[in-house]
Amino acid sequence: MRKDQRSMKEESKKMQSPCLEDVSQGCLHGCCPSPFLNQHEPQTKASKPRNSSAACRRDFASKTTSSIFPNTQFTNHESLPSMQDSFAEFTKAYPQYSDTYRVDQIRSREYYHLSFSDHTCLDYLGIGLFSYSQLQKQECPKYRIASSSFPVPPESPPPVLDIPFFGVSYKPGNLKTQLLHGGVASEFESVIRKRIMSFLNVSENDYSMVFTANKTSAFKLVAESYPFQSNKKLLTVYDYESEAIEAMSNSSEKNGAKVMSAEFSWPRLRLQSSKLRNMLVSKEKKKKKKKRRGLFVFPLHSRMTGARYPYLWMSIAEENGWHVLIDSCALGPKDMDSFGLSLFRPDFLICSFYKVFGENPSGFACLFAKKSTIPVLETSSTSGIIGLIPPQKLFRAETESPGTDTEVENLASQSGRIEKGKTTYEIQHAKIVEKLKGIEMSEVSESDKGIEMECRGLDEVDSLGLVTISNRARCLINWLVSALLKLQHPNTNGTPLVRIYGPKVKFDRGPAIAFNVFDWKGEKIEPVLVQKLADRSNISLSYGFLHHISFADKYQEEKEKVIERRNNEADGKKGKDKSDMGIAVVTAALGFLANFQDIYKLWAFIAQFLDADFVEKERWRYTSLNQKTIEVL
Repeated sequence: MRKDQRSMKEESKKMQSPCLEDVSQGCLHGCCPSPFLNQHEPQTKASKPRNSSAACRRDFASKTTSSIFPNTQFTNHESLPSMQDSFAEFTKAYPQYSDTYRVDQIRSREYYHLSFSDHTCLDYLGIGLFSYSQLQKQECPKYRIASSSFPVPPESPPPVLDIPFFGVSYKPGNLKTQLLHGGVASEFESVIRKRIMSFLNVSENDYSMVFTANKTSAFKLVAESYPFQSNKKLLTVYDYESEAIEAMSNSSEKNGAKVMSAEFSWPRLRLQSSKLRNMLVSKEKKKKKKKRRGLFVFPLHSRMTGARYPYLWMSIAEENGWHVLIDSCALGPKDMDSFGLSLFRPDFLICSFYKVFGENPSGFACLFAKKSTIPVLETSSTSGIIGLIPPQKLFRAETESPGTDTEVENLASQSGRIEKGKTTYEIQHAKIVEKLKGIEMSEVSESDKGIEMECRGLDEVDSLGLVTISNRARCLINWLVSALLKLQHPNTNGTPLVRIYGPKVKFDRGPAIAFNVFDWKGEKIEPVLVQKLADRSNISLSYGFLHHISFADKYQEEKEKVIERRNNEADGKKGKDKSDMGIAVVTAALGFLANFQDIYKLWAFIAQFLDADFVEKERWRYTSLNQKTIEVL
């Protein structure tokens, strides 16, 4: 299988679009002259008059439409303009992008591995704690991997296991007790806790916080502790299938909850406001004392489609007797600054953090609970709360060899947490993490005094601020949307290559996009195939499932064409529930470090599907290798 993958990658390089080759030859990490970094110098106020915010909002969509390849459709992937030419037009359309040059400087100084590896990461959600430069400077040489299994070019940075920053240990007990009284915690953990609360502008006077293994654990903890016996309802607002929300819904139903969901109107997947209002608004307004109705789970924006939802819904929910849980896991790194915790204080808040962007997405989630709400929770047996282990305690796990590939794979298989097909690096990392779980929190509570931990990832985001990060993401995501919609199959009646779900060009859309690629006959190319081919081109994408879609009568014929039934993996049967009906899609998310090279590279990759021969060949290859590929990957 490794040989097959190698040959596939080599062949893909031979077939690669000239535009992709153009991208790979670009240098954006600062070691040689770059037209991108040179053009990212700030312009003076005299040379660049600034429009008002209102004017920008009015003009943004029309300016984007008229400036990005006006009156042009691309029908051949070899006819795309070069990256340099495209970037020149991009900066003309979005002159404000030049004000974000500091992001490029941070990327070249702190995350240079992205350029060395030519890796485009469009599958990261959450907030990065540390920089790659910090990882390289960790004085833990024994963590560095020296093995023939990892051939590394001499000019590339060596691969490094990311555990020197911290490890985790599971804490016993229940959520309510942990929130009220805390537990055994290291000074290291307290330092990280304070830094995160400061970063998110969350007051320790108002909120208690626990670390959880991941986002799913956080949602499940709330569901297992929330009093659904008396507050009967769980209402969620998600246009996509979420493992975390599914776990929460299952746990809530077991505890007696009635689970409800908002719906989204086809074709633009806009939130159906009237239906949501009817579910939220209490019919008992005349009563002086409102009875708590349940838990309202609100994500602020969709991590797949990029649709943003008005904050007003939180106030409506609170006014009508709902406890409110805010899911901020898909927000940009400074979006919480615009949320305004000083004006609205949700009962629960969940966010997620990873260690280093583009290196390994392992990390943790944070569950915040308002102190005045904690007494409402029930005392129940829960799992998923973790403690953080300081770096010096990790040497215990390091002193033992990770073992052979076979031994490591057996361990990963037994743990049930590592998917098949993971790289040897990832499995070795998993094994060390397994060993770390044997370290008791009591062992780290007394010996880590004076701990200092620089969260450079958070520091960099704080230095940039909300305006810079938001403006950059706005320019990049809207250019990508516009460029993808310019791809059209040749010799057809205008058959588009790409369909985008949710908002198109829009000033306040989020930095995420859900789309599908279609062949010249209008048949959808499987999202998993698109994702695997992207991976061969060193582009990391994700795929997901949009659901809770409502079709008006005039779209019923179209509904039959676009709606799919997903398989229920538990019993191998087609799902009959409404939630089992939806649309499988490819997704991409732009982190704050994304640059024009990243989105151009994705555009050039997608444009290859204009070549009918390329599509048929890859479909045949995928089908013929499907059994082997699925079993291993």
